[in-house]
Amino acid sequence: MFMEEKRDRNSDISALDSSFFYNPEYQYRIRKDDKINISVWNQDELSVGSVYGHYNSNEVYGKWLMVDANGNIEAPKLGTINVLDKTVIEVKDTIRSMFTKWMVSPIVDVKVLNREITVLGEVKEPQVITVDKDQNTLLEMISKCEGFAEYANLKYIKILRQEGENVRVANVDLSKSGHYLMKNIQLHPGDVVMVTSKSYKEFDKRISNLIPFATAITAAVLLFGVL
Repeated sequence: MFMEEKRDRNSDISALDSSFFYNPEYQYRIRKDDKINISVWNQDELSVGSVYGHYNSNEVYGKWLMVDANGNIEAPKLGTINVLDKTVIEVKDTIRSMFTKWMVSPIVDVKVLNREITVLGEVKEPQVITVDKDQNTLLEMISKCEGFAEYANLKYIKILRQEGENVRVANVDLSKSGHYLMKNIQLHPGDVVMVTSKSYKEFDKRISNLIPFATAITAAVLLFGVL
């Protein structure tokens, strides 16, 4: 029996697309159309949506810089800065270094406002969840949606992840015990989690783990017709 369980776990691991393997070093990298704010302590004129200021800095108030098609932002005093594919820490260090031309030991913070994970289907409160940290997990996001709904099919849970022009698909089965890290999968901003219903059909098994030329949301519509 132990050997059968071990084979089942190995089978689960081999079936998971490598794009979804747990990566303790993962950091979000800034994308085109991201919305960024810059905070410089005690320098409101150099800040955009400052977390140090008196007013709300979130997206609703429009206090952010948009990453353009070339991967650039236009920051006060600093001008054009390319941030595409850089981590928040890298951008923060770049801006801090640039400000040292005019001030001693500037305190700088950078935040991406639109880092989001979408949870659809059979959860109690389907929603788009804004995440501030890099390390997020499937069960953590499900808990933010108040858990599974009555008709959730724990055997067929899909995670869709955008990679360039393609969407990767992970198949997660929470109906049986087993390899914890392969089930409580690490989620990235932009991921779409689809919790299917118990009426979901067996053809699901034939869905490829790669959907070309689609966004994660488009793939969810094509596969599940949920929107």
